[in-house]
Amino acid sequence: MILHNDRPEDLETPVRHLDQWLTPNDVFFVRQHLPRPTITESDFRLSIQGRVSRQIELSVADLRKLSQHTVPAVLECTGNGRGFFRPRVAGIQWGRGAIGNAEWSGPRLLDLTKLVGADEQAAFVTANGADVGVAKTPDFIRSLPMHKAADPSTLLALNMNGEPLSPLHGFPVRLIVPGWDGTSWVKWVTSLSVTNEPDHGFFMNPAYRFPKHPVPPGSSANPADLDVIEAMPVKSFITGQADGDKIPLSTTTLRGIAWAGEERIMKVEVSTDSGVSWSEAQLSAKALPFTWRLWTLDWKPKAPGYYTILSRATDSAGRVQPIVPVWNPSGYLFNAVDRIGVIVEEG
Repeated sequence: MILHNDRPEDLETPVRHLDQWLTPNDVFFVRQHLPRPTITESDFRLSIQGRVSRQIELSVADLRKLSQHTVPAVLECTGNGRGFFRPRVAGIQWGRGAIGNAEWSGPRLLDLTKLVGADEQAAFVTANGADVGVAKTPDFIRSLPMHKAADPSTLLALNMNGEPLSPLHGFPVRLIVPGWDGTSWVKWVTSLSVTNEPDHGFFMNPAYRFPKHPVPPGSSANPADLDVIEAMPVKSFITGQADGDKIPLSTTTLRGIAWAGEERIMKVEVSTDSGVSWSEAQLSAKALPFTWRLWTLDWKPKAPGYYTILSRATDSAGRVQPIVPVWNPSGYLFNAVDRIGVIVEEG
């Protein structure tokens, strides 16, 4: 893992581990805003309150007795790729590896809101975890609009890739919000509140917001012109090769991944001549929302030399990766066409 911080832990997945449909748990990236809490299953309780017919507390055993569902979904840090923005912005300088794809299993959030008789007119479900701030650091609290909370894919996960969640990934319960930015995926969830308004704390406003209108690179954004980040953009990475790799003058299979938030990936194109021409890559069979598709393209270089390889994805909404990312002062949602340089050698 690539270490960015050791307390709280911020660990990036090396790109070579992304070259498969499911990302192994032990190399899955970790993002924490606050120190990781210590939780025992026997003491854990999830409280559900607010605009409900009855307030309840549930143990892990109670949650496992509910109907269990599995959803494959990409989890991506909102700042993934921040290190590629120019001019640079403050924050963790993530490369490509603040992302992973997993199968998440647990009860649906919708079933829990029905269990407590949530007000059908309520607008939000607010989630809080067991992690707490140090000194003046604010608590990490996020609010989901009810339409997303009620989506059948939104879960309270107990398992990740068939195994109980580890402490690094939110043991024992993590909110899973497929297609949305990783900030929404609250870990160590201990409290859910059904409300008419979103939480007004720091991690809802001003943090994790994106300019409604593009701002000049290097400038600041008007706080009144920021929207809460929700669904993620279309994106692809080259994972089978790395920048600076040396490859032989023979047929090479280029490989990568592509994903699109709540949409499906429909096409990936690859250029091996700096964008002069493009070839359509072969996509893996599973065309699912929320998750990524693997892509491959066989390429035989014509001569030795240095080549710039690009990948761009198109999704089911017709969105295409841009050549240049939308610069923003927080370094969020980087999704420019991916590029690497390789050196082709004879022999």
